[in-house]
Amino acid sequence: MGTGERDQEAHVSEGTTGAGGTGEAGGTTGAAAAEHRGTPTSSPRTLAEALRSRPDASLAALLRARPDLLTPVPNDLTQLATRAGTRASVVRALERLDRFALQTAQALAVAPDPAPYPVLLALLAGDEGDTAVESALPGALAGLREQALVWGSDERLRLVRTARELLAPSPTHPSPTGLGPTVAEATAGMSPGRVQEILRAAQLPATHDPVSAVAALTSLFTDRARMSALLDTAPPEALAVLDRLVWGPPYGEVSADPAPPVRWLRDHGLLLPTSARTVVLPREVALHLRAGRAHRAPEPVAPAVAPAKEYRPQVVDSAAAGQALTALTMVEDLLAEWNEGGPAVLRAGGLSVRDLKRTAAALDTTEQAAAFWLELAYAAGLLASDGEADERYAPTPAYDSWLDLPPAERWSRLAAAWLTATRTPGLVGGQDARARTLAALGPDLDRSPAPEVRHRVLALLARLPEGTAPDPETLLARLHWEHPTRTGPEDLRPKLAQWTLTEAELLGVTGRGALAAHGRELLATGGPSRTSTTTPILGLAAAAALAPHLPEPVDHVLLQADLTAVAPGPLRRPLAATLNVLADIESKGGATVYRFTPASVRRALDAGQAASDLHAFLAAHSTTPVPQPLSYLIDDVARRHGHLRVGAASAYVRCDDDALLDEIVADKRSAGLRLRRLAPTVLAAQADPATLLEGLRAMGYAPAAESAEGDVVITRADTRRTPPRTAPAPVPEGPPLPDETLLGAAVRAIRAGDEAATVVRKEQPHTAPAEPGGLPRTTAAETLATVQAAVMTGSALWIGYVNADGAASQRVIAPVRVEGGFVTAYDHTADEVRTYPLHRITGVAELADDPA
Repeated sequence: MGTGERDQEAHVSEGTTGAGGTGEAGGTTGAAAAEHRGTPTSSPRTLAEALRSRPDASLAALLRARPDLLTPVPNDLTQLATRAGTRASVVRALERLDRFALQTAQALAVAPDPAPYPVLLALLAGDEGDTAVESALPGALAGLREQALVWGSDERLRLVRTARELLAPSPTHPSPTGLGPTVAEATAGMSPGRVQEILRAAQLPATHDPVSAVAALTSLFTDRARMSALLDTAPPEALAVLDRLVWGPPYGEVSADPAPPVRWLRDHGLLLPTSARTVVLPREVALHLRAGRAHRAPEPVAPAVAPAKEYRPQVVDSAAAGQALTALTMVEDLLAEWNEGGPAVLRAGGLSVRDLKRTAAALDTTEQAAAFWLELAYAAGLLASDGEADERYAPTPAYDSWLDLPPAERWSRLAAAWLTATRTPGLVGGQDARARTLAALGPDLDRSPAPEVRHRVLALLARLPEGTAPDPETLLARLHWEHPTRTGPEDLRPKLAQWTLTEAELLGVTGRGALAAHGRELLATGGPSRTSTTTPILGLAAAAALAPHLPEPVDHVLLQADLTAVAPGPLRRPLAATLNVLADIESKGGATVYRFTPASVRRALDAGQAASDLHAFLAAHSTTPVPQPLSYLIDDVARRHGHLRVGAASAYVRCDDDALLDEIVADKRSAGLRLRRLAPTVLAAQADPATLLEGLRAMGYAPAAESAEGDVVITRADTRRTPPRTAPAPVPEGPPLPDETLLGAAVRAIRAGDEAATVVRKEQPHTAPAEPGGLPRTTAAETLATVQAAVMTGSALWIGYVNADGAASQRVIAPVRVEGGFVTAYDHTADEVRTYPLHRITGVAELADDPA
């Protein structure tokens, strides 16, 4: 197919000249201009004319449904029509159709071009009719028209040429309908004698040319009565062959000496040869055998999402709130593990498999769940790499700000980040196209459809009655009906939907499989078009809905004689932060159990606390007296803490008690530290201070780090932070959805450009007419004389103009003043007064009628 044929939908045909694919308009006859001004005309002859007759609201709906048409904003409606017919744009638009709209487009692709509405209805409903199809078809057709995939009146429905090429059957690209070529297409390369033989076998009179012969054969195959009579004479085995081909694929292989049933079908034209060993079932024959249906099973009605279980809404909200609290605990525990620096970053990016296993063990969860929490913290901007030479993961400064928020707001930040992120934790552990394992926090986990799929899954859950959990199979079937076709060898969307259900339950968006009240609020404020930069404000309503279901933080613990403390609920932030340093978490649940150990008390002392501070802290926050064993433990560790001092030589140990140093040197466990005595109170080691500290602590001592000035170094748990980091930006699937302001401005600009492109102009003497798609061309003297005359007469002009950036456009202006090489004029296309340099005007032409 030539380029000229392909552009016919965008160009004005039949004696009119329109703008080319570049958007630079040529001339038109009065019909287009009259239509542009509202004069009734006949059915549109091109897609551009069909768009020109639309109201502004309809054009805005087109640009909203297909935002790729806005990049950049088309100069006029002809360029918009051309862009809407490009292959990439049409493929993207087809992918967004639901099942029945796509079936409608597929039926149009195998219908005559143009097709009347009754013909399309017959292809979808069949000879016997289908009330569901009859009810749904007008809506599906309206949707296709709105997206500029179908144009024309109901008497002349046309599918955009590129869509027809994509959906129509061909030997290399079978049609989703399973239909083959028409009789005319299948016999295109057949000899005239063979066509006449088929006519005689079908008991049709001979014709004088192949065209009339093909028409006679087509007439036979589309006549229900005559076709039934012909099939009544067919051998039963031949009918069995037709049954195997009728719903596709329509092609079959035959031998050089085919069996009698196949030979009978071939002789009577019911199977037509496409090569020496291949035959095809003509489309007209297949439609007769299918009772006129283009599809085996039209699906005009979306499958319903069936409920699996029903709960009271209060039960769902409480379960989801409990899981939301668990999600906060998981993220806090994860980042607390990495407070002093997390695992190293792989050279290719991401976390190693061994480090992921360690993280899962520390969180007491599975590796897949650990990958989800890692990716969630990363998407929320709470976790990043530090960017050092020895690159490691660590919490970001935003993590400290996040910890200061109320629990409901902390959860809403996580949930909003999850809803809009393109990061896909479910891929962790799988392989990419190069058979490389995909690592958590790695660079290859972004999948553009993820936000849209999450939003659609939650939207389907929101349509169910409150407290209703869906049947996952019916939910996936509904999603597949809404978006049945995808490009690429593998469609990831079913997996994304399943992961969404799992992740929503982990995060507390759903409870027991049903959408919670705060999940509905999250869905109402955060859609697939949102970005990570807007996540802080997305979940405010969700946080307000969740807050009443979360337990109030407590400010006390219960100390027990076995060196444990029980927190009867979530602790207030300052209490939890101090207790996490002073004790180790032994178990979690409704009540968290902390255990005090010599190592945990030493950790608190290393953070700058004194024994008296710890005693006062426990007494202030315990509803029971401080047990004596705990007091003894604190005093004992404090008495020994800092008695040994470790500083940097390579490293040294300093202690006023030389007997204690003798004990250390004599201990076989210190051999790896390679200690030697420099003075009665000083030992030197061939190890760095950190290694020496860990070694002595492993031997049961409580050394303290010493600075170059001899002071004790206080190490706090929150000292390791990355430089300020922004959350990873989602990778969008195509251009972002335009807002209403942009849509309104784009429609006005396209209308203005189209007015300039379609306005009727006078032919200028001694001036070559502008080529289709070109700007008007006049000499500088002619331009100046024409503009000066327009100032005197007050008439409007059509001009070609090139701005400082070299962008060419067409405008309709009414000149007011010409001086100093500039023309001041009212610009009809911009609806304002502007000044144009004369040297940038490529040419002018007078208008046949004043557009004002």
